[in-house]
Amino acid sequence: MSEDDDEDVIIYRHYCPPGVKRALASGSTVGHHDRIIRLKGSSAAGLYLERAVKGNIYQYLVESTSPSPPTIRQRLSWCRESAEVVVHVHSRNIIHCDIQPTNLLLDEGLHIKLSDFQGKLLSLDKMILLDGGSSEPTRFSRPRDDLDNADIHTDLFALGCTIYFLIMGNAVYPDIKDGEEGWHEAVRARFTKQQFPDDMPVCADLAWKCWLGNYNSAKELLSDIMLVEAAHPEP
Repeated sequence: MSEDDDEDVIIYRHYCPPGVKRALASGSTVGHHDRIIRLKGSSAAGLYLERAVKGNIYQYLVESTSPSPPTIRQRLSWCRESAEVVVHVHSRNIIHCDIQPTNLLLDEGLHIKLSDFQGKLLSLDKMILLDGGSSEPTRFSRPRDDLDNADIHTDLFALGCTIYFLIMGNAVYPDIKDGEEGWHEAVRARFTKQQFPDDMPVCADLAWKCWLGNYNSAKELLSDIMLVEAAHPEP
């Protein structure tokens, strides 16, 4: 990876899965949205992407040395922006398949920029036109027999886990440590038994609805987030 300061882009080399350029050429893309990292071009070297100067939200919340943690209002704003972009993505018949904090980048104004689309491009009748594979990490993955079987509910499940992270500053089940023996199985077991976290100060019912599959669309989730956000105005 290299940076071109004059063009203010990041070059990701050898990052064009089979079919991506074909989809771009056909016009079957996610389209422009303020909350999506912008594609500035492509070549044999890779994709040329907009630069997100603040890194990703995981780094910002977990690795930051700032003495002042983000306010609840800021965290709710990130939740709303995350839902807004998923609404747009799904409206284009695309399943992202890898919604998680490391794929939520931040621009200079600390606004969300969704990146790293792994997913499925669907036709209007929901036939799969392009399948990039489903690759949510364990703490963001909806329990299912076939992990490659992704739909809006797998995206919304991952978004619920991401909302938990945005509010709490850590992923679900912090008592289960990454890397310890059997941790993948332990997380999956709790998900499967619907033993979801209940320690969120706000948005707990929204996250649970994501986890239980009670939302029929990201738009329904967005509406609920906006209601919560309206109840927490700037001081």
